[in-house]
Amino acid sequence: MSQDPLYTPLCRLLGIELPIVQAGMAGGPTTPELVAAVSEAGGLGTLGAAYMEPEAIREAVRAIRRLTAKPFGVNLFVVAMRDDYSRYAEVQPVLDRLGAELGVPPRAGLEPMPTPDRLERQFAVLLEEDVPVISTAFGPLPEPFGRAARDAGRLVATMVTTVEEARLAEAAGCDVLIAQGGDAGGHRGTFDVERRPYGALVGTFSLVPQIADRANVPVVAAGGVMDGRGLAAALLLGAQGAQLGTRFLTAAESGAHRAYKEALLASAEDDTVVTRWFSGRPARSLRNRFIEETERAGVEPLPFPSQNSATGPLRQAAARQGDAGYMSLWCGQAPRLLTRETPAAQIVREIAEQARRLLAPGTP
Repeated sequence: MSQDPLYTPLCRLLGIELPIVQAGMAGGPTTPELVAAVSEAGGLGTLGAAYMEPEAIREAVRAIRRLTAKPFGVNLFVVAMRDDYSRYAEVQPVLDRLGAELGVPPRAGLEPMPTPDRLERQFAVLLEEDVPVISTAFGPLPEPFGRAARDAGRLVATMVTTVEEARLAEAAGCDVLIAQGGDAGGHRGTFDVERRPYGALVGTFSLVPQIADRANVPVVAAGGVMDGRGLAAALLLGAQGAQLGTRFLTAAESGAHRAYKEALLASAEDDTVVTRWFSGRPARSLRNRFIEETERAGVEPLPFPSQNSATGPLRQAAARQGDAGYMSLWCGQAPRLLTRETPAAQIVREIAEQARRLLAPGTP
């Protein structure tokens, strides 16, 4: 009996059956039910915990464990949460004009909202709760955290957007490189956004082989992979797996807002743009009224995390009112391949079955 072409060294390393990773999308889409369903189906589910309070992470991790005994991951943002509100008086009036359309009281002139720095406490919870895989965006784990993870026997995955970032992440001790192409939805994982304000935007299938040729650890392709064809292509280009985010946003277990899901299902491949106006860091989103109006204002947004805090009241009001025109609608560049309310386990199975057929010897 021939070996399963989908059982890669990544699977052996992570203790999973299929080289399919569900991206850790922060902000609510990655419910414990979604994470557990992907892991139960043989992939690696990931909780997007970057904005979560430490105790909320603990509760979610325990909820995942009640639903599955399989491995899973938790994703954190590795970036200094140092506020810079020096241009607040310039930016907040733009947000107030848009907020007025949603009934949000103006905040110009009020004290800006400080951003909490939770990383150390979040990381401590992951160690305390024996989370097997820790994944990071915006950079590798700082050295003391990386050492603690290694000492505890945890695996660390780091999102990278260039060959140089891959080299830095591997030197920092990461076990898996997530090669995030420019077609991926959500935040760009680029380490240095001062040098690249809109992030590195190398396409996934250009980036993956260049990183795979130079890496000594498994590489996972991320960005634009939506089905078995994408997974098979990633493996043929040297990756040992694929990470999918957008594909799971409309899954039955996704916690994405219904208005967000409907916007995704109605979108096309050229409907996304990279913007910094939601959070201060570059992220790929569906174009909507918020993006059009803020970009038209001709004002630079605040840096992350201050911009994310400043836009919070407006985004929260939009969610309460179900108005997708003001939400951060993170989306990759292949939304036409989305399906409505498909169970996550079925998504994983269908991707695996299609990829296996394509990779099997003798397949035309």
